[in-house]
Formats: sequence, structure tokens, C-alpha cells
Amino acid sequence: MTWDWNAVSDFLPHFWDGLLVTLEALALGSLLSFSLGLVWTLLMWTPTRWVRWPVGVVTEFVRNTPLLVQLFFLFYVLPEWGVAFSALTTGVVAIGLHYSTYTMQVYRAGIDAVPAGQWEAATALNLPVRRTWTAVILPQAIRRVVPPLGNYVISMLKDTPILLTITVLELLGQARLFSQQHFQFTEPVTVIGVAFIVISYLASLLLRTLERRLVR
Repeated sequence: MTWDWNAVSDFLPHFWDGLLVTLEALALGSLLSFSLGLVWTLLMWTPTRWVRWPVGVVTEFVRNTPLLVQLFFLFYVLPEWGVAFSALTTGVVAIGLHYSTYTMQVYRAGIDAVPAGQWEAATALNLPVRRTWTAVILPQAIRRVVPPLGNYVISMLKDTPILLTITVLELLGQARLFSQQHFQFTEPVTVIGVAFIVISYLASLLLRTLERRLVR
């Protein structure tokens, strides 16, 4: 087997296109998972049983079914019911929804870690419930959960190739398309493998830096 640098050069335009789609899916999926995860958490903290019970059922179902099955359901089944989105939008929703059930657990752990004295102080000051959450509890909880949330971002990055199954041309999709057109598989697949390693490593370094700053 010989390494063909010309194939790498030819693949680079496809690589940049795929990287842009991958990062877009990652950014939007992360934003959705963080936002929806916080919503799930706050709903689970409500005193109303008829709110907590359906939220618990939905999140358990999503967390305990494969992401690929959920992706196929959103892309192939929902259009039969008149609900259709673009492939990329469907992928973002699937990743965001799936990982929101995990970020929910992270948020809940962060809230549980807030000292009881903080709740008691808010009660003693007669703060409204909304003010207690937004000014006292959540700022402390979110600082504690940044590292595990960052780990889920890296996990989402490594799950973006699954979007190829619904025709999204992210990094792996571009590599597969190029390979089929030029009958060269080694170079494009190796390039995207290295790209995933580099991006994941840089993300982990950024996460460590952010964690140290939050600790200080």
C-alpha cells in the first residue's frame, strides 16, 4: 500500500465542507442538549407529580433507546405523519434530544451538590422561587457541571458520523463520497480519523483550562 498525497490534496475541499457540517451539527446539538437538559431538570424539581411523571417516562425512554433508532424514527417515520425536516436539522434534533437526557442528570447532580445552607439562606431572605433559582442555585450548580457537560460535547462530536446514515455529508460522509468516486479509501478515512483525534484533544485541553479557571 502506498500513500498518495495527491489524493489528500484532492480530498481537502471535501474535508473542509464536511468539517463545517460536523461543527455546525455539534454546536447546535450541544446547545439543544444543554438547554433541553436544563428544562427537563427544572420540570423534575416541580412539586407537581403530573409534571414529573411524564417527564421521567420520556427521558428514560430516550436515554434507554439507541441514538440510531431515534435518528431513523425522526427521519423516516415522522414524514409519514406529515412532520419533515432537512437531514441536518433532523440530525441536530436527534443528537440534542438524546444527549439532553444525560445532561439532565448532570444538572441534577450539580443542583444536589449545592449546600443546603444556600437554600436556607434564600428562604431566610424571603427570596421568590424564581430569584432563588436564577440568582442562588443555578449559578453555583452550573459552575460545578461544566466539566461533565464538556465531556458530553466530545461524545457528541464522536457521534456525528452517525448522521451519514440519513445522508448528511459530515466528515465521514464526505470521505465516503470521495472514496466511492475516486476508489481511494485509505487517505480520506485516515485524514478524518486524525481530524477527530485533533479536535477531541483540543476540546479536552480547552475543557481543562475552563475547569481550572472555574475552580479559582
